[in-house]
Amino acid sequence: MIVEFPPLASADPESGLLAIGGDLEVDSLLLAYRNGIFPWPMDNGQLLWFAPPMRAILPFEEFHIPRRLLRHLKKANFTFRVNENFPEVIRACAELRNRKDDGTWIIPEMIEAYIAFHQAGYAHSFETYNQDGKLVGGLYGVRIGNFFAGESMYYRESHASKFALIETVNFMRREGLSWIDIQMLTPLLSSFGGREIPRHQFMEMLARANN
Repeated sequence: MIVEFPPLASADPESGLLAIGGDLEVDSLLLAYRNGIFPWPMDNGQLLWFAPPMRAILPFEEFHIPRRLLRHLKKANFTFRVNENFPEVIRACAELRNRKDDGTWIIPEMIEAYIAFHQAGYAHSFETYNQDGKLVGGLYGVRIGNFFAGESMYYRESHASKFALIETVNFMRREGLSWIDIQMLTPLLSSFGGREIPRHQFMEMLARANN
């Protein structure tokens, strides 16, 4: 179990790499997320820990849904569920991302660790089902108190992951949250209102969420 990480100020100023090694035990993951750090294993077996100088967040007050997407989702008639099949969601995220060779960080050790994290009550899945009751998309992430960090999304039907994201935001709003951590900004998340903030500002928001 990891008992302490280096000071965030010692992270690489460009990549945010903070530490190498350690383990993915529940207590180690808790320590990391509570301190604004997340793991990124490499396919060579190295376990890296990051605290980027710029952190991406999705503030709910800036969250917006493209009209064209709304029209599509009305026709799709998806159903949203929470934590009904976490293992299938994280395995699907690993499978689909790895096909493009851009998601090898969801290695088997990560899947096993986050299933244990889910069983401990900290990792959660947000799922999209089609009209036939089949799981066709979703996302998973980590929640500690009033802090939620989204980890990965996938889809097997058009826009199923976007539906899961929208409903996750609605779910978190009802729970009293006002933003979620999305770690790194992508064009998709930017289109929904995601933006980057400096690490020190992120840590201030994280501290308020943890209180």
